[in-house]
Amino acid sequence: HEIGENKKNSGDHRMTDKLKQSEINATAWAACDTFRGVVDPAQYKDYILVTLFLKYISDTWQDHYKGYKKQYGDDEERIHRKLTRERFVLPKGASFYDLYEQRNEPNIGELINIALDAIEEANKSKLEGVFRNIDFNSEANLGRTKDRNHRLKHLLEDFNKPQLNMRPSRVSEDVIGNTYIYLIERFASDAGKKAGEFYTPHKVSELLAKLAQPKEGDRICDPACGSGGLLVEAAREIDGRDFALFGMEVNGSTWALARMNMFLHGMDGARIEWCNTLTSPALVENDRLMKFNVVVANPPFSLDKWGQDEAENDRFNRFWRGIPPKSKGDYAFISHMIEAALEKEGRVAVVAPHGVLFRGGAEGRIRRRLIEDNLLDAVIGLPANLFPTTGIPVAILVFDRSREKGGTNEKRRDVVFIDASREYESGKNQNTLAEGHIEKIVATYEARKDVDKYAHVASFEEIQENDFNLNIPRYVDTFEEEEEIDIDAVQREIDQLEKELAEVRAKMAQKLAEIER
Repeated sequence: HEIGENKKNSGDHRMTDKLKQSEINATAWAACDTFRGVVDPAQYKDYILVTLFLKYISDTWQDHYKGYKKQYGDDEERIHRKLTRERFVLPKGASFYDLYEQRNEPNIGELINIALDAIEEANKSKLEGVFRNIDFNSEANLGRTKDRNHRLKHLLEDFNKPQLNMRPSRVSEDVIGNTYIYLIERFASDAGKKAGEFYTPHKVSELLAKLAQPKEGDRICDPACGSGGLLVEAAREIDGRDFALFGMEVNGSTWALARMNMFLHGMDGARIEWCNTLTSPALVENDRLMKFNVVVANPPFSLDKWGQDEAENDRFNRFWRGIPPKSKGDYAFISHMIEAALEKEGRVAVVAPHGVLFRGGAEGRIRRRLIEDNLLDAVIGLPANLFPTTGIPVAILVFDRSREKGGTNEKRRDVVFIDASREYESGKNQNTLAEGHIEKIVATYEARKDVDKYAHVASFEEIQENDFNLNIPRYVDTFEEEEEIDIDAVQREIDQLEKELAEVRAKMAQKLAEIER
């Protein structure tokens, strides 16, 4: 069946130019004007991105329909059979263009909800529950009927521009992920809001993925996956499609965006669970934590009330090295990640605030046990102001379970410290890592050699002497010696200047005396 073929508005089918990411970003941001001031940014980004998702799958479906139409003519039954074998099914009446034609209907919010329910029902294995957290007919979020209808009409019109035909030949699968990142960056600076709490800047994700070194056949997990960007980056490190992705996310709407992101990157097989990783992880088999070759994450920094009261009786015994403090969940995530990594083989890379390197108490005891167990492989300090929601500098910790007894790296006892905090591209609101910075960090980590004022390979004994404090300046000396000053020469220069000053003053006094006469 031909879906809502709107020849006036769906974009000229003859267009072959590639659609630029900047065009989609600009349109998505313009669409936000419909909601700005009425709906909280953390919520209206979901309306924008769900509409973007619907537009993308509608254009893709329509593109496929046209291709089969050309191939099979008027044999609609055969065309329909072919279409239903695609990666997804778009039910009749549920396309973006069907809704656009009904944009003036008094119950347009309800009609959008019905269309999304139909799409979910037709694609249960891939999209079940994805739209359950968003209601286009919500008075609480979108206002009373008249205002709501007005906003939804404009939203549909914003995405119906001819230059936004997102058929596969014009736009990459990365579109929704890239636009999500773009919007989060814009929203994150909104006054006092934390719409970007689960957002990892693209370059930080890229660095983390490269340090984790995923390979073909790996099972890769992000236990705090947000919108899934880090999982996508990890997958990009592998040639081919031989890998499996897993994630857990506690925020319902963010979980839904992660599912859409996986879908649009062609990674529909990814298993993304909506759960609290620290108190009730859902990636479990046979009542034990699932194990992964690679575990990567950028968890919320120093999470308060993370679930300490339940940790002592944790059924997965994740906190046997110690229970982190109630107000700081950093080591709770680290403990989970290490226990979820395959014994004698799994690799862990995690972004954390610098406090995890030196704080004492329970955290100090856990840190010491991890080092004594020979799991810590690298500590990498990054520049400040890389994240939209915090200006603090952060560190990446790499743990390697192949250093355990029986693992391929069991004889390795040293830890690489890298101070990359001074190398970045400065931006107006946020700093960023360039490709060269990432390449240098990864190359230095892999070489495991000292680099003056940048890296140091520390022995276990050296770390022990520092009382297991991992503060990077203890290991990487970045002190720049000041130029030696010749005190005698400076004194001679001062004497000369004072002599000249006395002469000038004498001349001034003489001139003033002449004027007074």
